[in-house]
Amino acid sequence: MATITFRNVAKSFDNGKFTVIPDLSLEIKDKEFVVLVGPSGCGKSTTLRMIAGLEDISGGELFIDEKVVNDIPPKDRDIAMVFQSYALYPHMTVYKNMAFALKLKKMPKKEIEEKVMWAAKILDLEPYLDRRPRALSGGQRQRVALGRAMVRNPKVFLLDEPLSNLDAKLRTEMRSQITMLHKKLQTTFVYVTHDQTEAMTMADRIVVMDKGVIQQFDTPQKLYNEPANMFVAGFIGSPQMNFFDARLENANGLKAKSVGFELEIPKSKAAFLSDYINKNIVLGIRPEHFISPDEAFEKGSCSLTVSAELAEMTGSETNIHFELDGKRHIARIKSDKKINRGDKIKLLVDPETVHFFDKETSLAI
Repeated sequence: MATITFRNVAKSFDNGKFTVIPDLSLEIKDKEFVVLVGPSGCGKSTTLRMIAGLEDISGGELFIDEKVVNDIPPKDRDIAMVFQSYALYPHMTVYKNMAFALKLKKMPKKEIEEKVMWAAKILDLEPYLDRRPRALSGGQRQRVALGRAMVRNPKVFLLDEPLSNLDAKLRTEMRSQITMLHKKLQTTFVYVTHDQTEAMTMADRIVVMDKGVIQQFDTPQKLYNEPANMFVAGFIGSPQMNFFDARLENANGLKAKSVGFELEIPKSKAAFLSDYINKNIVLGIRPEHFISPDEAFEKGSCSLTVSAELAEMTGSETNIHFELDGKRHIARIKSDKKINRGDKIKLLVDPETVHFFDKETSLAI
């Protein structure tokens, strides 16, 4: 078992003058792959370092396997950490890098060899065991760092932005390798990243943090389809969700009126919005939920006509940048024809895909 539980954990610096984590309560299940995600300075790396024992806890309790570890040193927590910088010994071969921690434990040579070869086989490092780190690519070095952690057979793997130094192609490859590694090892993984694409593709559950506070802790599907507030809605998804100020009115049916368009509220959503009639709300529409008229029937959809300020073709789709009510927005539609700057584009919105938020609290309605 390798559960991790935070109970009202706080972390501050400079004798309490600067608080990074005000009050964190969180439970990570055994064998779960949990990703901590959020903007720079949100407290995700500090949270990971508290699990590792590299940062002291200012208040509350941290449990690993139902045992309080607040005062237990890092070496006795049975965790392994993989850093962004690889942290390999440049003068040692791959084999010696992976075996080093086991040698410090005075493990028998034969057992060390068995563990290193086991990890090397899983990570496809067997051809490189006699090489030094400088002779390896970034992806290979990261695999060595993973292998060095694996041979210790820890209860918990902690990974602090391990892919941020890799190029886009290698990041994609390593994402899938780390995910498959987790399935093979069946160990608890806690992974920190600022990249929400990594979080969405790798995690069993995601912790979205902002200013040291958990905004939502849920599955990738729930975060995308049912964001708890505007911060989560805007952070999860790429490009990020568009937000439109609107007023809810009940005249010939429930409608949300915004600048440039009017949205008929579907019956499935009307009950949730009854307390907001004649009040200002915020509509959230993901770029991929805009459609062009030739992609679908217009029945039941609201339409708006925009002027394309920029059109980015990404292959099968095009990102249309436009301005409405003084704010910039993005629509993603199929790349079936060339779109130039200044072209007038008619866009449709299926009301069933629209998210509604309280303008005052930013919470989902």
